[in-house]
Amino acid sequence: MKSIKNLLHSTYTSITLVTCSLLPTPSAGAEDLTVAYFLEWPTPNQYAQTQKIYDEALGVNVKWVSFDAGTAMSAAMASGDVQIAFSQGIPPFVVATSAGQDLQIVDIAVSYSDNVNCVVRSELEITRDNAKELEGKQAGVPIGTAAHYGFLKQMEHLGVDTSTMKIVDMAPADGAAAFATGNLDMVCGWGGALNRMKQHGNILITGAEKEQLGIQVFDATTVATQWAQENAELLAKFLKVTADMNARYAKNEAQKMLPLIAKTAGMNKDSAREIIRSFSFPDIEEQLSNKWLGGGTQKFLKQVADFFVAQGTIPEALDSYDSAVDSSYLKAAAKM
Repeated sequence: MKSIKNLLHSTYTSITLVTCSLLPTPSAGAEDLTVAYFLEWPTPNQYAQTQKIYDEALGVNVKWVSFDAGTAMSAAMASGDVQIAFSQGIPPFVVATSAGQDLQIVDIAVSYSDNVNCVVRSELEITRDNAKELEGKQAGVPIGTAAHYGFLKQMEHLGVDTSTMKIVDMAPADGAAAFATGNLDMVCGWGGALNRMKQHGNILITGAEKEQLGIQVFDATTVATQWAQENAELLAKFLKVTADMNARYAKNEAQKMLPLIAKTAGMNKDSAREIIRSFSFPDIEEQLSNKWLGGGTQKFLKQVADFFVAQGTIPEALDSYDSAVDSSYLKAAAKM
């Protein structure tokens, strides 16, 4: 079985090889646009997704393709199969950009400290106080994702030597299924899969505690830089629709929007409501503040990259991630 370091390093290497061999990313032109998103991840913009509001506002056919992890989103953007990744996790974005892929964050999609975590099997009776007992145990972790970053940070804080653990690279849905059958001692994930994991175990550290440890958990709207430059107005319109849906959901339209959001996310209404309640959707003004795209996000990208280097999971970080964030498209959206 591959070690966790080798798994993520191989991901980094694969992205590097793809990036180095790419021709310029093709423009989606004026006829179609492909957007990556997650199932079991309910967000207000999915109302616009299912109601074709994006298509009407952008004047193009918008195709939505679901992915299991943000690492696959990066690969799809590298090949030109996807132009926009909605709600991509920060760690996979950092892995890709550190490997040389020319991607940019253009929007903060969602903040969700309580909706990505790791769960330990109940019968093991392991808590934060005896977390060392996780050493030697088997864990299902989606490598290179926000859940993976959180896992490493939590284990570091609790003094658990992850090199002693058997780490299996598993998408959250697969991890939840394996956990339910008793094949894993610990599992990490998000969204609906995390809810299913909690039916068979307990978390070690809450979302609020993670934030105190400096573990920010948020997703971004990401794009290939060249495509964005060639389709600036189209991208700004996309961000405008997303912001409008967030505003509508916050202004007492949740009851109207939620059934369609849940259907698009592949969930029932009650499960979608439970998850979306733990989400925060910063408006454009907040996103453009120093906390987010005004400087905070750039600093956090560097922190994540340097942590991965220290863990030996990627070989090197960029000197700065300032160029990996471009707020100009969101500023343009604010004027629409």
